[in-house]
Amino acid sequence: MLRQPDQERTDPARAKRPKRDREATRRRLLVAARDLFREHGYDHVSVRMIAAAAGANVALVNRYFGSKAALFGEILAGESALEKVVRGDPADLPRRLAEHVVRQARRDPSSPVLRMLDRSIGNPEILPILQQHMEKMLVTPLTEQLTGPDARARATLAAMIIMGGGPVRRLLGLDDLRTADPADLIDRLTVMFDTALSPGIRVSDGSDPDR
Repeated sequence: MLRQPDQERTDPARAKRPKRDREATRRRLLVAARDLFREHGYDHVSVRMIAAAAGANVALVNRYFGSKAALFGEILAGESALEKVVRGDPADLPRRLAEHVVRQARRDPSSPVLRMLDRSIGNPEILPILQQHMEKMLVTPLTEQLTGPDARARATLAAMIIMGGGPVRRLLGLDDLRTADPADLIDRLTVMFDTALSPGIRVSDGSDPDR
Protein backbone atom coordinates (compact mmCIF):
# COMPACT_ATOMS: atom_id res chain seq x y z
CA MET A 1 0.00 0.00 0.00
CA LEU A 2 1.36 3.42 -0.97
CA ARG A 3 1.96 6.03 1.73
CA GLN A 4 -0.43 8.93 1.34
CA PRO A 5 1.08 12.45 1.00
CA ASP A 6 -0.50 13.64 4.24
CA GLN A 7 1.06 10.67 6.05
CA GLU A 8 4.52 11.68 4.84
CA ARG A 9 4.06 15.20 6.13
CA THR A 10 2.99 14.05 9.59
CA ASP A 11 5.48 11.19 10.02
CA PRO A 12 7.46 12.21 13.20
CA ALA A 13 10.58 10.35 12.10
CA ARG A 14 10.65 12.22 8.80
CA ALA A 15 9.97 15.55 10.50
CA LYS A 16 12.84 15.16 12.94
CA ARG A 17 15.43 13.89 10.45
CA PRO A 18 16.16 17.25 8.72
CA LYS A 19 16.70 18.95 12.09
CA ARG A 20 19.07 16.19 13.19
CA ASP A 21 20.91 16.50 9.88
CA ARG A 22 21.25 20.27 10.31
CA GLU A 23 22.60 19.88 13.83
CA ALA A 24 25.08 17.22 12.74
CA THR A 25 26.30 19.37 9.83
CA ARG A 26 26.62 22.38 12.10
CA ARG A 27 28.74 20.38 14.55
CA ARG A 28 30.95 19.11 11.73
CA LEU A 29 31.51 22.67 10.55
CA LEU A 30 32.46 23.80 14.06
CA VAL A 31 34.94 20.95 14.53
CA ALA A 32 36.44 21.39 11.07
CA ALA A 33 36.83 25.15 11.54
CA ARG A 34 38.40 24.75 14.98
CA ASP A 35 40.95 22.27 13.65
CA LEU A 36 41.80 24.40 10.62
CA PHE A 37 42.08 27.63 12.64
CA ARG A 38 44.35 25.79 15.08
CA GLU A 39 46.58 24.51 12.32
CA HIS A 40 46.74 27.47 9.95
CA GLY A 41 45.38 30.55 11.76
CA TYR A 42 42.37 32.62 10.83
CA ASP A 43 44.03 34.41 7.90
CA HIS A 44 44.94 31.24 6.03
CA VAL A 45 41.63 29.40 6.35
CA SER A 46 38.88 29.98 3.80
CA VAL A 47 35.19 29.19 4.03
CA ARG A 48 35.69 26.67 1.21
CA MET A 49 38.37 24.87 3.24
CA ILE A 50 36.05 24.62 6.23
CA ALA A 51 33.15 23.31 4.14
CA ALA A 52 35.38 20.77 2.38
CA ALA A 53 36.81 19.48 5.67
CA ALA A 54 33.29 19.12 7.08
CA GLY A 55 31.92 17.48 3.93
CA ALA A 56 29.31 20.22 3.62
CA ASN A 57 28.11 22.71 1.04
CA VAL A 58 30.08 25.96 1.24
CA ALA A 59 26.84 27.99 1.45
CA LEU A 60 26.00 26.34 4.78
CA VAL A 61 28.79 28.18 6.61
CA ASN A 62 27.09 31.52 6.06
CA ARG A 63 23.63 30.04 6.51
CA TYR A 64 24.40 28.57 9.94
CA PHE A 65 26.90 31.12 11.27
CA GLY A 66 26.60 34.30 9.19
CA SER A 67 30.31 34.67 8.44
CA LYS A 68 33.71 33.12 9.00
CA ALA A 69 34.37 35.61 11.80
CA ALA A 70 31.10 34.71 13.54
CA LEU A 71 32.02 31.03 13.24
CA PHE A 72 35.35 31.80 14.91
CA GLY A 73 33.50 33.58 17.70
CA GLU A 74 31.15 30.67 18.28
CA ILE A 75 34.07 28.26 18.61
CA LEU A 76 35.70 30.61 21.10
CA ALA A 77 32.53 30.95 23.18
CA GLY A 78 31.90 27.22 23.18
CA GLU A 79 35.37 26.40 24.45
CA SER A 80 35.59 29.08 27.13
CA ALA A 81 35.36 28.19 30.82
CA LEU A 82 35.64 31.78 32.04
CA GLU A 83 31.96 32.53 32.59
CA LYS A 84 31.56 29.45 34.78
CA VAL A 85 34.65 30.46 36.79
CA VAL A 86 33.35 33.98 37.40
CA ARG A 87 29.84 32.97 38.46
CA GLY A 88 29.56 31.86 42.07
CA ASP A 89 30.23 33.17 45.56
CA PRO A 90 31.98 36.57 45.23
CA ALA A 91 33.97 35.84 48.39
CA ASP A 92 35.82 33.01 46.60
CA LEU A 93 36.21 34.84 43.30
CA PRO A 94 39.91 35.78 43.61
CA ARG A 95 40.87 32.18 44.32
CA ARG A 96 38.68 30.78 41.52
CA LEU A 97 40.34 33.15 39.07
CA ALA A 98 43.78 32.17 40.34
CA GLU A 99 43.00 28.48 39.95
CA HIS A 100 41.75 29.09 36.41
CA VAL A 101 44.92 30.93 35.39
CA VAL A 102 47.12 28.16 36.81
CA ARG A 103 45.05 25.50 35.03
CA GLN A 104 45.45 27.37 31.77
CA ALA A 105 49.19 27.79 32.28
CA ARG A 106 49.62 24.07 32.87
CA ARG A 107 47.51 22.98 29.91
CA ASP A 108 48.98 21.27 26.90
CA PRO A 109 50.32 24.07 24.66
CA SER A 110 48.79 22.26 21.69
CA SER A 111 45.29 22.84 23.13
CA PRO A 112 43.05 23.61 20.12
CA VAL A 113 41.75 26.94 21.41
CA LEU A 114 45.13 28.20 22.64
CA ARG A 115 46.73 27.40 19.30
CA MET A 116 43.75 28.86 17.45
CA LEU A 117 44.16 32.14 19.33
CA ASP A 118 47.94 32.20 19.04
CA ARG A 119 47.78 31.75 15.27
CA SER A 120 44.89 34.16 14.72
CA ILE A 121 45.43 37.04 17.14
CA GLY A 122 46.01 40.41 15.52
CA ASN A 123 43.62 39.94 12.61
CA PRO A 124 41.40 43.06 12.42
CA GLU A 125 38.44 41.00 11.18
CA ILE A 126 38.20 39.06 14.43
CA LEU A 127 39.16 41.92 16.76
CA PRO A 128 35.49 42.83 17.39
CA ILE A 129 34.77 39.13 18.06
CA LEU A 130 37.53 38.98 20.67
CA GLN A 131 36.35 42.24 22.25
CA GLN A 132 32.79 40.93 22.49
CA HIS A 133 34.06 37.66 23.92
CA MET A 134 36.04 39.41 26.66
CA GLU A 135 33.13 41.70 27.44
CA LYS A 136 30.54 38.94 27.63
CA MET A 137 32.60 36.19 29.28
CA LEU A 138 34.82 38.21 31.60
CA VAL A 139 34.48 41.97 32.13
CA THR A 140 30.68 42.22 32.44
CA PRO A 141 30.26 39.14 34.70
CA LEU A 142 33.16 40.32 36.87
CA THR A 143 31.68 43.81 37.15
CA GLU A 144 28.33 42.33 38.21
CA GLN A 145 30.05 40.43 41.03
CA LEU A 146 31.65 43.54 42.52
CA THR A 147 30.34 46.23 44.84
CA GLY A 148 31.71 49.67 45.59
CA PRO A 149 33.19 52.35 43.35
CA ASP A 150 34.94 51.77 40.00
CA ALA A 151 33.68 48.19 39.70
CA ARG A 152 34.26 48.05 35.95
CA ALA A 153 37.78 49.44 36.27
CA ARG A 154 38.61 46.78 38.88
CA ALA A 155 37.09 44.08 36.66
CA THR A 156 39.20 45.29 33.74
CA LEU A 157 42.32 45.18 35.92
CA ALA A 158 41.60 41.55 36.79
CA ALA A 159 41.00 40.84 33.08
CA MET A 160 44.47 42.25 32.33
CA ILE A 161 45.99 39.72 34.72
CA ILE A 162 44.08 36.86 33.08
CA MET A 163 44.62 37.80 29.44
CA GLY A 164 48.21 38.93 29.88
CA GLY A 165 49.27 35.29 29.94
CA GLY A 166 48.77 35.03 26.17
CA PRO A 167 51.66 37.28 25.08
CA VAL A 168 53.93 35.74 27.74
CA ARG A 169 53.09 32.25 26.50
CA ARG A 170 53.78 33.22 22.89
CA LEU A 171 57.04 35.05 23.58
CA LEU A 172 58.62 33.17 26.47
CA GLY A 173 56.74 29.93 26.90
CA LEU A 174 55.35 28.74 30.22
CA ASP A 175 57.72 25.89 31.10
CA ASP A 176 58.84 27.62 34.31
CA LEU A 177 55.24 27.93 35.49
CA ARG A 178 54.43 24.33 34.57
CA THR A 179 57.27 23.06 36.76
CA ALA A 180 56.52 25.38 39.70
CA ASP A 181 54.38 24.33 42.67
CA PRO A 182 50.77 24.97 41.55
CA ALA A 183 49.58 25.61 45.10
CA ASP A 184 52.19 28.36 45.49
CA LEU A 185 51.20 29.91 42.16
CA ILE A 186 47.54 29.87 43.15
CA ASP A 187 48.29 31.54 46.49
CA ARG A 188 50.31 34.30 44.80
CA LEU A 189 47.71 34.92 42.12
CA THR A 190 44.91 34.94 44.70
CA VAL A 191 46.62 37.88 46.40
CA MET A 192 46.95 39.65 43.04
CA PHE A 193 43.28 39.15 42.15
CA ASP A 194 42.12 40.07 45.65
CA THR A 195 44.08 43.33 45.40
CA ALA A 196 42.81 44.08 41.89
CA LEU A 197 39.16 43.46 42.79
CA SER A 198 39.03 45.10 46.22
CA PRO A 199 37.04 48.35 46.36
CA GLY A 200 39.73 50.17 48.28
CA ILE A 201 43.30 49.49 49.32
CA ARG A 202 45.87 51.57 51.15
CA VAL A 203 49.46 51.23 50.04
CA SER A 204 52.18 52.43 52.37
CA ASP A 205 54.50 55.04 50.87
CA GLY A 206 57.28 53.83 53.13
CA SER A 207 57.21 56.83 55.42
CA ASP A 208 57.18 56.45 59.20
CA PRO A 209 53.81 57.66 60.51
CA ASP A 210 55.39 58.48 63.90
CA ARG A 211 57.91 60.91 62.47
